[in-house]
Amino acid sequence: MNELIKLRERGGKVIIINPQIEIGLVKFASPAFPIKSLLTGGSDISSLYLQPIPGSDVALFVGLQKSLIEQNLIKTEYLNSYTENWQQIINYAQNTPWENITKICGLSQEEITATAYLIGQSERIVFAWAMGVTQQANGVDNILSIANTALITGNAGKIGAGTMPIRGHSNVQGFGSMGVTVNLREEIKQALSQLLGKPISETPGYHTRDLIEAAEIGKIDTLFCLGGNLYAANPDLQQAKQALSQIETIFYVATKPNLGHFHGLAKTQTLILPVFNRFENPHKTTTESGNNFVRLNDEGKSHLQPHNSDLISEIELITEIAHRLHGETPINWRKLQDTVYVRDLIAKTIPGYEKIGEIDQTKEEFIIAGRILEEPKFPTSDGKAQMFVTPLPQLSLPNKSDFGVSENQSGIIVILGTGRSYGQHNTVVYRSEDKYRNMPHRYCILMNSLDVKKAGFQEHQRITVKGNAGELNNIEIICGGIREGVAFMFYPETNVLFKAEIDPQSGTPAYKRVPVFVYSKM
Repeated sequence: MNELIKLRERGGKVIIINPQIEIGLVKFASPAFPIKSLLTGGSDISSLYLQPIPGSDVALFVGLQKSLIEQNLIKTEYLNSYTENWQQIINYAQNTPWENITKICGLSQEEITATAYLIGQSERIVFAWAMGVTQQANGVDNILSIANTALITGNAGKIGAGTMPIRGHSNVQGFGSMGVTVNLREEIKQALSQLLGKPISETPGYHTRDLIEAAEIGKIDTLFCLGGNLYAANPDLQQAKQALSQIETIFYVATKPNLGHFHGLAKTQTLILPVFNRFENPHKTTTESGNNFVRLNDEGKSHLQPHNSDLISEIELITEIAHRLHGETPINWRKLQDTVYVRDLIAKTIPGYEKIGEIDQTKEEFIIAGRILEEPKFPTSDGKAQMFVTPLPQLSLPNKSDFGVSENQSGIIVILGTGRSYGQHNTVVYRSEDKYRNMPHRYCILMNSLDVKKAGFQEHQRITVKGNAGELNNIEIICGGIREGVAFMFYPETNVLFKAEIDPQSGTPAYKRVPVFVYSKM
C-alpha cells in the first residue's frame, strides 16, 4: 500500500477492479505517512474503481482489448516481434460484440473505454491480481486475458511494467518454487534425478480437490498434512469430513489447533503432532516473498523452556520420520536437519535459486533469477510470448427451485463471494470481527442496500443463506459498498454452503462466485 501511495504522489494512476468497494483501496491511512493520515484521514489510492459482475473478468479484459484496438492504442510492432498468435487475440476482441461484453461484465462501454484509454496512454503498467481472479471456474482464462492485455500494450518484458500475482502467504509462493506441485518442472526433475543418481518417480500426485475426491472413494490410506487446515479450506465441508473419514491414518503437523483437528478425523487414527512455529525454530530459515526475493531469518526463541518441552522443529520431525522409514536411502535424511546443507541442495536443484547456497555466508537477500523480465525475451522455445484466446464466460443464476425452495418463497438470489476478514491471514486463527467492513462477527452477510430493500429485508435482520450443499441460519445482514446482486461472507465458515465449480485447468474452486438464496424462515 505504501508503494501505491508513493505512485499516486508521483502522478501515477491506480485502477481497482472489485465488485466490492474496499475502503483501504479507496483511501489508506499508512503509519509511513503519519501527517497525511492525521490531516486527511489517509492517502488516496484508487483513481478509477470498477465493480464488475463476479466471474466476468475475461469479458472485461476482452472489452479493454477491443477498446484499445478501436482507440489505436495497441503495440503492433511489439506484438510482431515478441509474441505468437497475437492476431487471433485481436480478431477475437474485434469480432466480439460490445453488447455481449457489457451484458456479461455489467460495466458500460463508456467505463471500459475510459479505462482502456488510461492504460493505453500510460508509459508503464503493472497488472496485479489476487485470489479474486484465480478462485473462479475460469481462473486460468482470467489470468491469460490479463496477460494478453499486458502484451498488446507492450507492458511485458520491460522495467517498471508487467504482470504481478499477489500471494496470500509466502509459503504459497515458496512451496511452488521448491517443487511442491502435481506438475513438476522438467528442469527440477532432471536436477533431482542427477542428485539422487536415479530417475525420480513419475507417479502423478493429487491437487487438493482431486485428493478429497480420491479419499472419498477410499484411494488414500495415509495422509501427512504439513500445517494448514485441509478440512476447512475445502468447499462442501460435509464432503470434506466424509472424505477424510475414509483415510485410515492422518498426521496433522501443526503449530496451533484448528477446525480440521476436530472435524477432519481419520477412520482409524488421527495424530496431531505439534511443532515449533517459524519464530521458534532453533535454526535459520529462509523466506521467499511474493515479489521474488529471498531473505535469511534469524533463529527463533521458543516461548517454552527447553527442559519443559518435547517440541521439536518441523524439519527435525519430517527428517526423523524419513530416517526411521528409509534409513539413508536414497539420501542421508538426518543430514537434512542441517538447514545450511538443505540450502546447498536447493541451490543445486531449483533454477534461479543458485544464490541460496551462499546466503549463510553473505547474509544478503537476493532476487530469484529468471523471474523478473527486464526485456521481452520469454521462457519459451522461441523466446516469444505465447498468447491464447480467452472465450467469454457464460454466466447465469439458478432458480429458486434449484435450492429446493418454492418459487413462491420470498427472498433473493445473489452471487456470494467468500473471502477473508481484515486481520485474517489463513484458516487457522483469526479475529471474529471486521471493523473495516463494519461486520461485527463471522456470521454476517454484506449486501447492497437496494438488494436488501428489494427482498423486503432490513439491515441487521437475521436471515438464512442457502447454497447448493447446505445452509446457515441466524445470519446478520450488513449493508455496504458492494455491487447490486452481489454479497460477501467470510471464509471458511461459509464453505458449508456450497459445492463449488472447479476450474478444470487448475483445480481451483470458484470461491468468488457462489450463487445463494437469501431468505427469512420467519
